[in-house]
Amino acid sequence: MAVSRSLRALGGGCLGSLIPLLFLVSTASLNTAKIPVAPDCGKPQQLSRIVGGEDSMDAKWPWVVSIQKNGTHHCAGSLLTSRWVVTAAHCFKGDLDQLDLFSVLLGAWQLQNPGPRSQQVGIAWVLPHPGYSWKEAARADIALVRLKHTIQFSERVLPICLPDFSVQLPPNTSCWIAGWGSISDGVPLPYPQTLQKLKVPIIDSEVCSRLYWRGAGQDAITEDMLCAGYLEGKRDACMGDSGGPLMCRVNGAWLLAGIISWGEGCAERNRPGVYTSLLVHRSWVQRVVRWAQLHGHKARGTGAQGAGPS
Repeated sequence: MAVSRSLRALGGGCLGSLIPLLFLVSTASLNTAKIPVAPDCGKPQQLSRIVGGEDSMDAKWPWVVSIQKNGTHHCAGSLLTSRWVVTAAHCFKGDLDQLDLFSVLLGAWQLQNPGPRSQQVGIAWVLPHPGYSWKEAARADIALVRLKHTIQFSERVLPICLPDFSVQLPPNTSCWIAGWGSISDGVPLPYPQTLQKLKVPIIDSEVCSRLYWRGAGQDAITEDMLCAGYLEGKRDACMGDSGGPLMCRVNGAWLLAGIISWGEGCAERNRPGVYTSLLVHRSWVQRVVRWAQLHGHKARGTGAQGAGPS
């Protein structure tokens, strides 16, 4: 049965075999000067520290946010501007009239120890894609989340770029996913719930379509879906990672290539992760989030915005 990634996330056969996003590091001495409004997207203000003889990077992906329900991690999302987050539409199934139950936690590395530099913001409203049908494994599984108030940018809270028209993702392109989801089916990420990461290659869409073929002329992989991961399984997204980013580095900046959407099981053989493609839905996002920044193979993507209202 197809399972939405709010029911399956980056886990261990999933993110359990993932490397922790960061090594444990004291944050007491970090310089947390605020960054001016509308910093360049997709470019972390990395802070190097040495822990146990190895380099550790703090705030590596500062656009990854935790969408919380009743104070507990529910889904992930990606920050686009000082007022907008993008995530999977299925994360709000049945709850669009109960948004007071939700909040967005930004700037956290460990959910159980978010630190004084994190920010928690309520949700004003959610706009699911008009083409989303609220069914499992449906196309257009994307939603835009309007925050109740403007957040403050810092080295731990920065926007990610949208891919511009020049971006293509051929098979075997190396990208990354990140989240706080289960480390395997039924096994939650243990205390202190440290953000996890996993490198995943893009899978040819025809190959993925054959793997997920439903028969009777029904193709489970639609034109707005991307597949990424490992055909042998063992490494994947899992429960709780829904809505999180599929990130690819292009021309010196991180782009939001996709949104963790669905899959069958967790890290199972021949069942790679399926993602909502931002290459397909970028124009819709741009129409709603006017100041989202674009980036691609050119120095700056057409329509990229460096400053202005959110």
